[in-house]
Amino acid sequence: MNCDFDALAANEHRWRARGADVVAVVAAGGILGAEARYLASRLWAEPPGRFPYTTFGVNLFGCFLIGVLLVIVSDMRTVTRLVRPFLATGVLGGFTTFSTYVVDSQRLISAGHPGVALVNIVGTMAGALVAVSIGALGTRRIIALRHNRHAR
Repeated sequence: MNCDFDALAANEHRWRARGADVVAVVAAGGILGAEARYLASRLWAEPPGRFPYTTFGVNLFGCFLIGVLLVIVSDMRTVTRLVRPFLATGVLGGFTTFSTYVVDSQRLISAGHPGVALVNIVGTMAGALVAVSIGALGTRRIIALRHNRHAR
């Protein structure tokens, strides 16, 4: 493999500058998503040792929205290249809280509720996959129905 390190170094400033806007929109979106998640945790606080319904619901709802969003963004030709990183990675990535679900599960185990923790772990992963699939498939179906209706 012949690699021209001088050419790579000469172009590095362009790569860094080009990615800075993406990092900025992901960070801004992440702040918004994390704030929304925090608000949900304050509105529907769960007592210790109980199933973390709020975290579970936020993760499933966020995954559903990711499925919807990614279909819409991939089908639209007019969106800027920053929409997907802002909304999907930033806002919805900050809103969904898979690190919290792990901490919730660890706390359940420490409190002597390993069965509930296992339900949380498996249920969140399975539910997230189902939610993103329903969001994507449902959105594709709605788009197809609208397209068929307008084609008549």
